[in-house]
Amino acid sequence: YSFFLPVLYIVLKSSMCVSALCVRPSIVAGIQLRPNKISTTKKRVFRDLSCGNLCVGSGRKADLTRRGLTSSLVILQEDLSLAFWITSFASSHIGMSSVRDSLITSCGRWANSSNLVGRGLKLPAYWPGDDVGKSDVFPDSITAGRQIYRFGYTAVSFVTLGSAFASYLSSTALTVPVEISTRDQFLFSGVAAVSFGAAIASLFNPSPLSLVPVFVAEPENDMATTTGVIRRDDSIKLRARGLTKITRHPLILPVLPWGCATSYLAGGRLSEFLLFGGLATYAVAGCAAQDLRVKKKEGSVGTVFSPDSVQNDEVLDDFFRSTSFVPFVAALDGRQSVKEIILEFPLLGFCFGTFIGWFIEKYLLQYLL
Repeated sequence: YSFFLPVLYIVLKSSMCVSALCVRPSIVAGIQLRPNKISTTKKRVFRDLSCGNLCVGSGRKADLTRRGLTSSLVILQEDLSLAFWITSFASSHIGMSSVRDSLITSCGRWANSSNLVGRGLKLPAYWPGDDVGKSDVFPDSITAGRQIYRFGYTAVSFVTLGSAFASYLSSTALTVPVEISTRDQFLFSGVAAVSFGAAIASLFNPSPLSLVPVFVAEPENDMATTTGVIRRDDSIKLRARGLTKITRHPLILPVLPWGCATSYLAGGRLSEFLLFGGLATYAVAGCAAQDLRVKKKEGSVGTVFSPDSVQNDEVLDDFFRSTSFVPFVAALDGRQSVKEIILEFPLLGFCFGTFIGWFIEKYLLQYLL
């Protein structure tokens, strides 16, 4: 919490100031309101950020113009709600991860006291289990706690991020998006597509810090989990290769450039900076917090290996020493070979991901705009 919230505050304040300085006054983000979308009876709160005056009005555009708010940023009530939910999403994820072990233990005790453990339930054959619980559902209290934790983690994600998106749609329905040039649109679209490409390519070249599984045709050791005709073997991820030689967070870090680019493509309003800029900030803060927990050995992170496996801890430490948080730093300081990165880079996955990402971004913007 102490890391994420100050960073989010600085990013949001900076983005608001940049928008106020760089965008033409006639189309400043969050200023031009849609008259047909504003209720004449529902009161809304607006803050003039340039002079710090708090203005309460009926929401009519004429009233805002009379109060001198047409040349400065405006915060809608929906933007405040969006800021609350995106902060809740990020802080709950980082917070739940920081106390993961205690939550897992508590959930396991609850499952055991509720007689949910050891009932012989199993996952379907097509559903990949993890390296500890295999395909069993609640086989013991620790595994039950881990499985309940994952379910709760996912549920919190849907509630907080879903509420943030709903607040975002409510805010954008009241404001006019900022126009950008064709050149900037092409540039930002390219950045977003390449970000998608890197993230999708990481599914074929995952990091041990992610929950993305690795499957092989034949088992290589006791950590493999059977799923139909293939077997899961997450130990393969502990060897740095391709994308993980560039950064140990190839799945999450691309959210940073994607969030920055989409903030402008989707309208350049305060609501875009809150939603997409907030997700970008969360991506960096979350990855940094994950690294910190690994270095302090505060429980499992990402891939679920056997909790008492000293060997896996040593291999994970070796992975950390040979990789970097910031992309390409390990290659620049000699820990990784640029030639090996090029040879091992998942080019097909990256090209496929970039192609798919271009269309995902296109249809996402069509939906939002």
